[in-house]
Amino acid sequence: MKKREVQASVKDERLVQRRRDQMIKGAVSLFKEKGFHRTTTREIAKAAGFSIGTLYEYIRTKEDVLYLVCDSIYEHVSERLQQDLENKQATLASLKLGIANYFRVIDEMQEEILVMYQEAKSLTKDALPYVLKKENEMAAMFEELIILCVENGELNLTEKQTKILSHTIIVEGQMWSFRRWALQKLYTLDEYIELQTELLFTGISGMSQLQKKGSMTK
Repeated sequence: MKKREVQASVKDERLVQRRRDQMIKGAVSLFKEKGFHRTTTREIAKAAGFSIGTLYEYIRTKEDVLYLVCDSIYEHVSERLQQDLENKQATLASLKLGIANYFRVIDEMQEEILVMYQEAKSLTKDALPYVLKKENEMAAMFEELIILCVENGELNLTEKQTKILSHTIIVEGQMWSFRRWALQKLYTLDEYIELQTELLFTGISGMSQLQKKGSMTK
């Protein structure tokens, strides 16, 4: 799916990115406090530190701002995960590192994660499928790493087990944001990563054992 373009009248791409980053930071706090529909573009401009006229040099509608918030999350997460995949080491250690790095990105962007899930319903019909596709692409990155581990003999999982594991990793990372009101009172980020990784790999071990037993009985 082609990336949805947000039009800007300014031609300097670095300036556009800088201004839009300012907009995203301002909009996130407003969307969280007031919701998307009750937030005005004038309030977003003020929170970003510039005039309403300047705001419209970089976007066309308020929906554009929400789209940029959602897209920035996936760009940051995908960039970090892609770095982990480039080595293609196909080891359990590399998978654990990828999980830890993903959880840390979620921690860094937890406000954006909350806003994105609360307000994604307000995205336009052409933008929402793109955002959903980006989430599937994140799961696919973990799936690719798990498949490499299977091919390398590090894991013994079926295709369906691999897919459910990749989606489980995505959800458990997001849970650090969704349930932070409870989890962050109980655990540090490092403790959460360690516990969730331990639980994940206990599950992986169990799935591998079931797969081996299934192969032996055939």
